[in-house]
Amino acid sequence: MNHLHSVCHEKNVFLPSDSSPFTLQPHSDDVLKAAVALTFLYKTSLFQTDKDMKFSVNSALLSQRLQTLGRVVSSKNSMPILGNFYFKLSDNVLTIIASDNEVYLSTNIELVSSEGELEFTINAKTAQDSIKEIPEQPLDFNIDGDTLEITVNYQNGTFSLMGESADQYPLAKPFVEEFPAIVIGNDTLQRSINRALFATNNDILRPVMSGVYFDYKPEGLNIVASDGRKLACTHLLDIHSETPCNFILPPKPASIYKTLLLKEEGDTVIKFNATNAMFQCANYTMTCLLIAGRFPKYETVIPQNNPHVMGINRQALISALRRILVFSNVSTPLVKFRIEPGRLEISTRDTDYRRFGAETILCDFNGSFLEMGFRGTLLNDMLNNMDNEELLFKMADPSRASIVVPAQNNEGEEVVMLVMPMMISD
Repeated sequence: MNHLHSVCHEKNVFLPSDSSPFTLQPHSDDVLKAAVALTFLYKTSLFQTDKDMKFSVNSALLSQRLQTLGRVVSSKNSMPILGNFYFKLSDNVLTIIASDNEVYLSTNIELVSSEGELEFTINAKTAQDSIKEIPEQPLDFNIDGDTLEITVNYQNGTFSLMGESADQYPLAKPFVEEFPAIVIGNDTLQRSINRALFATNNDILRPVMSGVYFDYKPEGLNIVASDGRKLACTHLLDIHSETPCNFILPPKPASIYKTLLLKEEGDTVIKFNATNAMFQCANYTMTCLLIAGRFPKYETVIPQNNPHVMGINRQALISALRRILVFSNVSTPLVKFRIEPGRLEISTRDTDYRRFGAETILCDFNGSFLEMGFRGTLLNDMLNNMDNEELLFKMADPSRASIVVPAQNNEGEEVVMLVMPMMISD
């Protein structure tokens, strides 16, 4: 940083610069010359402050990170500042945070180059929209530390926008871990959360049923969700805790983290206490409030005695359901299963519009004959949230819940989906 000093000697003004000193006489034209000189010195950064900052970052990487963080930002924030991203530059690392005051999602980006240290915020939508259409290339950011004017230069253009002070941005409090940490592969965690979210309930009167339940105990980790009509449970055999503990992850952070895991390799470390949880993977850290309350005893509702077992191809069943659901009643999309050795007949009827549809597909069945009714849309959603191609339907009778499991589980996990039947009236 350069510094400007003026030394006055009676009627003369001495202005030293980095290049050469010069002396001005106090006449009107000299005043003009002095103003020009001072402008030149400012533009050559003699008057810049230590707050000024510049950095270079890959446009595609920054855009991808901002799009992910943008899922946290809510349009209904009580604090306008939460409509912004928080930026912090330090030691050639750019930290970006998004928050709605309950969920905090942060990412660190190693920069191509940087100068200075500064904290500021940018409107989230403006930041996302300004760079998402720029082809992959370096973006050069220049931030005035006093005004927070941001100038961005790239190969074929430039744009500027105003940042805001970060003083009022509510950062997450330091996290205090109370229970044993969980380390889980990102692929496994993504699949488990995805299955669970399908089974959650949006009923505001029962908030515990809206979240994903992490049940951590000596025999393994169960990731569970249920709305009373359906249940999804992934039992991870290789993750144990000698101290039983649990928490309920709200649907918003669960959905956000599930999505970001699609492009994340490696593992996630999960830390939690009575009120908060922290999820850490290679490129993101998420901290969030947990749902308070006690999750129902889900294990007691999973039927254990299911003598009728049907083996079927998942994709064949999905395709058949998709075709016949066109003919079902919109409000009560009952689908009837007529099962006998070697074949499954699926049918539906809409008496209001005199519509009917039926298909027969191949299956393996160990009984003589069984007729079951299911809500077709629910069954279709459940099948689409499983990733094994061959499934087993384990059933008892038309009045009891049926369970659906993979014919062969992925290594280290056991998946159970439960679906309640619909009564057949005819």
